[in-house]
Amino acid sequence: MVLTERIGDLGGDWHAFISQGTFSLEEYWKIRENNDALFEYIDRFIYISPSPSTKHQRVSGKIYRGLGNFFEGSPCEAFSAPFDIELKNENIEGTKIVIPDISVICDPNGFTDARYAGVPILIVEILSPSNQSHELVTKLNLYMNYGVKEYWIVNPMLDTITVYALNEDEMYEQHDLKPLPIKMGRFPDPKGSRFHYDKSQWRVCTLCFSLSG
Repeated sequence: MVLTERIGDLGGDWHAFISQGTFSLEEYWKIRENNDALFEYIDRFIYISPSPSTKHQRVSGKIYRGLGNFFEGSPCEAFSAPFDIELKNENIEGTKIVIPDISVICDPNGFTDARYAGVPILIVEILSPSNQSHELVTKLNLYMNYGVKEYWIVNPMLDTITVYALNEDEMYEQHDLKPLPIKMGRFPDPKGSRFHYDKSQWRVCTLCFSLSG
C-alpha cells in the first residue's frame, strides 16, 4: 500500500500514522515532502516535534543570539531550527536525522544546501510537555553515542537548564544549572588561538544571558 493510501485510511492523522511502525528512509523523505511538520528519523522510527510555545521561541531566540555572539569570528557557527542534522559516525550504523532547536557546528565539511552531515559540538533542546522522554532519554543517549561534546536541555516550564558534557570516558556528566541566568558553558578558549578547535582548548567559561521573559 502506498503512503498516501495508508495515511488516508487513518483520516489524515499523522501521529497515528507514524506510530504504526518503522519506515524506510525513502518513505521518510516522502512524508517530509507532504507535510510541514518537523519529523525526525532515528533507526527507521519517525518522531514528530510539537509546535513551539511562545516562551519556547523566546528562550530559543535568546540562546541562539547568545551563542551566535559568543562564536562570532570563530570557525564555529550556531544554527536554529528548522535545520536538519544527519548524525554521522563511522563506527555507528543506521540513519539518524534530527532537527535540534539549536546546534553549534565547527567542521564545515559536512554542509550541503539541504542539511549538515556530521556531529555538532553542542546541541540545545527545549522541552515541551509532550516531548520530554524523547529529549531526556532517546536524544540524550543518541547525542552521547555520536560524540556531541555538550548537550543542553532547557526546561522553560521550570526555568531551568541542565548541561550534559562528555568526560574523558566519552560519557555524559550532568551539571544542573539553576536558578537562571545561564552561567556556565564549556567552549574553546577565546584567547590566543581564537577557537582553533581541539580538546585541549576546552575550558569552563561564563555566558551571561538570561532565559527569563
